[in-house]
Amino acid sequence: MALNNLPDRRLFLTGLAATAAIGASPAAALSGPQAEQLVNAAVGDINKIIASGKSQSAMIADFERVFARYADVNIIALTTLGAARRTASKAEVNAYVKAFRGYFTRKYGRRFNEFVGGQIIVSGSRKSKSNIEVLSTAKLRGSAPFKVNWLVSDRSGKAKIFNIIIEGVNTLTSERAEIGAMLDRRGGSIARLTADLKKAG
Repeated sequence: MALNNLPDRRLFLTGLAATAAIGASPAAALSGPQAEQLVNAAVGDINKIIASGKSQSAMIADFERVFARYADVNIIALTTLGAARRTASKAEVNAYVKAFRGYFTRKYGRRFNEFVGGQIIVSGSRKSKSNIEVLSTAKLRGSAPFKVNWLVSDRSGKAKIFNIIIEGVNTLTSERAEIGAMLDRRGGSIARLTADLKKAG
């Protein structure tokens, strides 16, 4: 399926963003060029996996290792869980974060092939509150060019990409809404949500 509509674009690029991070540089010291280099490195990492010629399941496994190593899993997972995390036990939260990592990896990893022949061109960066926003244009096969802004933060103590804005749509907010709806359908039970996330994606 080509990424010809906004939901598809958001789905693919959220997963792409989740793979990217850099070392332990505090965001206050992170420069625009460093953040731009980070985004370019993220695209390069994805291209290496795609070019490996491995099966989809093997690529998903590679993506999970990249995600586990570089993405701010806690921030992404806890943000999607929303207010429910305040009443959850530490064990419930830890189990949810682990399940979310696998779910997120499977969900977005299967879209790797849609990036074959694609290109993301970074055009600059700017300060955005306590974050750095990297500006780019995405050109994917079968899709008209569209704007993608990448947000870099150090909320976990390391500078990482934690969110993207695609044509004005906040992908992390959208993912939180989706997880929230899943939680509501399970009567607010984080344990049930966690169990189902292990099988979903």
